[in-house]
Amino acid sequence: MENTLSGLADLITRGGIYRGVKGNNPREVLKSLISSLPPLKSIPPAELLNVVLEREALMSTGIGGGIAIPHPRNPLAESESAQFVALAFLEHPVDWNSLDGEQVDTLLLIVSSSARQHLQILSEITYFCRQEDFLSLIKSRKEGEELLSYIKNTEKNWRNK
Repeated sequence: MENTLSGLADLITRGGIYRGVKGNNPREVLKSLISSLPPLKSIPPAELLNVVLEREALMSTGIGGGIAIPHPRNPLAESESAQFVALAFLEHPVDWNSLDGEQVDTLLLIVSSSARQHLQILSEITYFCRQEDFLSLIKSRKEGEELLSYIKNTEKNWRNK
């Protein structure tokens, strides 16, 4: 898998890892998460929340296995260096209308700068969500460094192939 863009580990480092994100439904959870993000240069938090909720209204981003990947329908970051993925562990599972009917306890919020980069990020997240080691780290809510180390090592192996 060619990786010319920022890898998932870098994107999560940029976006942050959030624990105990509160909320009883997707709207409350997303509002809580987005209000916890560091200030975004080109995207007011209210606008980010609105566009993520608009996308969620089209179709749930709950991909199964307790994971959702909310994102705006259109890229919002002003540059590649401004895009990020925020990893959030919810305080308690929430009904996200996921494909498998399972409640969501983990989010990977994507904010990208182009359609190409958005698809690259989605592809990488999808790959990781099929890896038992990654899912185990997510489910056990490992510390950020252990999780990021696993992702970085996996990405390094891609580049060495």
